[in-house]
Amino acid sequence: MEFDFTTTLGLVAGVLTTIAYVPQLIKTWQSKSAHDLSWSMLIILCTGIILWLVYGTSVHDVPIIAANIVTLLLASVILVLKIKYR
Repeated sequence: MEFDFTTTLGLVAGVLTTIAYVPQLIKTWQSKSAHDLSWSMLIILCTGIILWLVYGTSVHDVPIIAANIVTLLLASVILVLKIKYR
């Protein structure tokens, strides 16, 4: 398999932006509080991630698809915790 710099760059960027949600998820889980997280931010974020996922699927871009599936999962868990810890 040939090295594809653009795909590798996209995968690295996707991993970094996706794992950025992990500390927030851990903090929310441990503190059992999502009080400081804005409802509108979480809803807009999840909507944007879904749109990125649709876009990535339509252009068959693996880094965009993979990163946004995982990011949507993490953001959705944070949203569920926001609802749970009201």
